[in-house]
Amino acid sequence: MKKLYVFAAIGIISTALTYCSSARKAARAAAAAKSTYTTAVAPVVASSCSPCHISGKGNKKPYDNFANVKSDIDEIIRRIDLNPGEKGFMPFRRATKLSADTIAIFKKFKEDGLLEN
Repeated sequence: MKKLYVFAAIGIISTALTYCSSARKAARAAAAAKSTYTTAVAPVVASSCSPCHISGKGNKKPYDNFANVKSDIDEIIRRIDLNPGEKGFMPFRRATKLSADTIAIFKKFKEDGLLEN
């Protein structure tokens, strides 16, 4: 009878460890995924910074290209972190701040090394 309990315990432990290992691997893979301008930032610029920061449509510096965003990332993050009514707040024409998730996209892009693709 003791052998049965030992085999059952070994089976349960190995099953639990298998799932723990998979969860850890998935978490590491998600953390390792790098944010890039093309995959993460460009869609946000198109939806949240248009038309002011789009080439040929606005009168501000265009952020629909990697080089401009890369060179201005610190200023972009500073300004989108401001609250409405504060000098320099962006997006200028909106009465509300960008969502925390949207701001996090720019911060992760910087943390991940300002990659283009």
